[in-house]
Amino acid sequence: MLSIFLKLVPILFIALAALLLAAGYVKAPPDTAYIISGLRKTPRILIGRAGFKLPFFERVDKLYLGQMTVDIKTEQSVPTNDFINVNVDAVAKVRIGTSDEEIQLAAKNFLNKTPQQITADLQDSLQGNMREIIGTLALKTINTDRDSFSDQVMEKASRDMRKLGIEILSCNIQNVTDEKGLISDLGMDNTSRIKKDAAIAKAQADRDVAIAQAEADKAANDARVAAQTEIAEKNNALSIKQAQLKQQADTAQAEADAAYEIQQQEQQKTIQAATVNAQIARAEREAELKQREVLVRQQELAAEIEKQADAEKYRAQQTAEADLIRRQKNAEAERYEKQQQAHAQMAQAEAAKYAAEQEAEGIRAKYDAEAAGIAARGKAEAESIRAKGLAEAEAMEKKAEAYRKYNGAAMAEMMIKIMPAMAAEIAKPLSSIDRINIYSAGGSEGGDSGAARISGSLPVIMKQVFDTMSEATGVDFSEIMRAGTYDAKVTRKIELSGEDVNVQARTQTQDEGTAPVQ
Repeated sequence: MLSIFLKLVPILFIALAALLLAAGYVKAPPDTAYIISGLRKTPRILIGRAGFKLPFFERVDKLYLGQMTVDIKTEQSVPTNDFINVNVDAVAKVRIGTSDEEIQLAAKNFLNKTPQQITADLQDSLQGNMREIIGTLALKTINTDRDSFSDQVMEKASRDMRKLGIEILSCNIQNVTDEKGLISDLGMDNTSRIKKDAAIAKAQADRDVAIAQAEADKAANDARVAAQTEIAEKNNALSIKQAQLKQQADTAQAEADAAYEIQQQEQQKTIQAATVNAQIARAEREAELKQREVLVRQQELAAEIEKQADAEKYRAQQTAEADLIRRQKNAEAERYEKQQQAHAQMAQAEAAKYAAEQEAEGIRAKYDAEAAGIAARGKAEAESIRAKGLAEAEAMEKKAEAYRKYNGAAMAEMMIKIMPAMAAEIAKPLSSIDRINIYSAGGSEGGDSGAARISGSLPVIMKQVFDTMSEATGVDFSEIMRAGTYDAKVTRKIELSGEDVNVQARTQTQDEGTAPVQ
């Protein structure tokens, strides 16, 4: 654990140092002074550069160094040197000085203040300085010499501003007004004087213009006459000069024409001589060319004859070779066709053999499949018949077993259940009778009517059915039905077992004692 802690100590130390450096890093913009104070007697000043401060031991304060505009107005009328109340509106551009001394002075008064707060603090002092300067100047001087007025205000205010570390960049007088309108009157007087001076100046200017115009016209006329005279003289001299030049040109042209004719005749002679020489040379050249053409033609004929002979020889050789190659090719083709026919016959024989084998295999497979199907079908039918016989035998055995287990009560119950169906079947012929006509004398022995006789015949018919069933099966159904009566219980009890009916009678007394009776 201690070793881990010792390993973490350098990391923690580096992280703490980095955190302290990040917390202490400051960077001042060009228009703001960062003043770091706390440990040193003289604070450090950062302008447009970065630096560090010790967290928890030093602090950073800001001082705005940008240009600020201060609106200077005389809120009340101020009397001038000539006792005229005026109102002056001016604007001053100021900023905090950039030297360390000026920054320290400004820091004592304007530290961490906004430009609006600084201009509000300076406004009263600048207004007081302007009021002082207004009281020393006349109205005309203030209105006409505003540059001097603003310079005096700047000079007066600069002494007070330097004590605060403030530098005045400019001061402009924007507007000067008075309560009585004297400035307007002075303007009207000046306007009248200016208008008068302007009218006089205009009249003198018009006169001077007229005189100058006349003199200019005279000078222009003289100059125009002199120019026209000079132009006429120049034109005359030009005509004479042109005539002389034309004469000289005509002479030169005639001489040139004569020289051209002479030169042309000489050239004609030279051309004719050159033409004759050229014709002679051309004739000689044509004769030489004809001789050379004859030689070339002879050579061409010899070459053509030789080439034709070579061509005939080459054609005969090529024809013989082609014929030989054709016969060889035909022999090879016949041999190849015979081989192909033999191969084809062998392939047909193989194919026929294979087809026969496949057909035999197919027939054998077909018969095998049919035999297997017949055997399987016979086996299945035998199994089915055997299973059916076994099932029927088992059913018969189960039925016989059930019949053996039946006693008289069960048989009686079965008889009782089928009795309604038997009665319905017996009465069914009666239901198909549409109408019965009974002819009776109105009475009989016993007083029964015809309808009573019909309904009374049903029990007789059912008794006959029971008697017939008893004779057919050997079972006395009447005894079975009477076995459940009171008389049968008192006198005897009937039990059925096996295929034969064994009757055992037991005498029943009042105290439920029994005695067997054979």
